Amino acid sequence: MLAVIRVRGSIRTKIEINDTMKMLRLFRVNHLVLISEKKQMKKMVEKVKDYVTYGEIEAETLEKVLSKRAFLKGNKKVLIEYLKEKKINSFKELAEKIIKEEIQLKDLEIKPVFRLKPPKKGYERAGIKKAYSIGGALGYRATEINKLINKMV
Repeated sequence: MLAVIRVRGSIRTKIEINDTMKMLRLFRVNHLVLISEKKQMKKMVEKVKDYVTYGEIEAETLEKVLSKRAFLKGNKKVLIEYLKEKKINSFKELAEKIIKEEIQLKDLEIKPVFRLKPPKKGYERAGIKKAYSIGGALGYRATEINKLINKMV
């Protein structure tokens, strides 16, 4: 399961990039979406790699995001009581099922976009206009995405 975070805004971007962002549901900066590792989805993420950062999310990080940032339709916070109604015992169990793709967020009526805060102490040293591989914040960062998400939750 890939976590994709939009880092840059939509000013002076090509129409193709904006359309791909809409398809990924990344409408605003600091929004996070979870994407399966299918070929089509990976290609979409690679197309917008100069505007997002992405990597493989771990169960512990996803658990933290779900407990603090998950909302139902109508902007109601997801509580443990709601999960127990759906026969899920904890956020940890939900996170593991989502990563294994046994269950999807839309099955539980949870909004697919998580609105995060800007990272505490900022992005990497080179800023949001350079790739992660050269010290910036954009592009693929493997499991290092978990550190960034923890700074943003």
